[in-house]
Amino acid sequence: MNYFRVFSAFIAELYSRRQLILEMTRRDFKSKYLGSYLGMLWAFVHPTVYITILWFVFSFVFKSKPVQDVPYVLWLASGIIPWFFFNDALASATGAILDNSFIVKKVAFSIGILPLVRLFSTLVIHLFFLAMIFVMFVINGSPIPIHSVQVLYYLAASLVLLTGLSWLTSSVVIFFRDMGQLVAMGLQFLFWGTPIFWPINLVPEKYLPFVKLNPVEYIVEGYRDSLIHKVWFWEHPWQTLYFWGVTGFFFVVGAVVFRRLRPHFADVL
Repeated sequence: MNYFRVFSAFIAELYSRRQLILEMTRRDFKSKYLGSYLGMLWAFVHPTVYITILWFVFSFVFKSKPVQDVPYVLWLASGIIPWFFFNDALASATGAILDNSFIVKKVAFSIGILPLVRLFSTLVIHLFFLAMIFVMFVINGSPIPIHSVQVLYYLAASLVLLTGLSWLTSSVVIFFRDMGQLVAMGLQFLFWGTPIFWPINLVPEKYLPFVKLNPVEYIVEGYRDSLIHKVWFWEHPWQTLYFWGVTGFFFVVGAVVFRRLRPHFADVL
């Protein structure tokens, strides 16, 4: 019961600071490109160039065969775009408090919003990526199914999972600096253990349950279900329940750990 009160108080505090979170997100996004000639345009130039390179390499150089009757570049982009968001958001949010250590000693400031600011700042780029993939589908003459609306559901699922993980990693890294390296290494394992470059149907049936233990697999395949396979998320009831069970666990644990460790941040920093 005590942990529930800690969790509830933490969430209520963050909700009361929602306007501050939005303002700091805007400033964080802007500060990344401060001093460059193109400024914030770089945020949109990078994904445009990357998607163009993917399209050129896999369509004209490798001449990759379609996967499940879909051009390989569309199939790949549908999986790699949600991965980029997860990878960049968690890596950035893990160092959110260390990078803003000068704020920690300000008693009136709600430190818990710092990881969220990094998540929402990365979200801006992800939304542009999503727009790009819809454009790619149109250019290739591939129909955009009604199922694509549930991309918003999988995006929300990503944000909830990332919020819990970022609270956990950003608070622990202050006391255990190797956490940053562990997160980077863990993301590498997740990248190759998630069906991004390879179809999940290549996995032998006996090993498939172990691959599906990875919550990122649920998100990546969810984007493909929405854009390519035309499958609703409730058609995978057990995997959906498992994902939200894991996500709920990290969300609550992350919030409680962050709240418990927060009074000691200033002493260590």
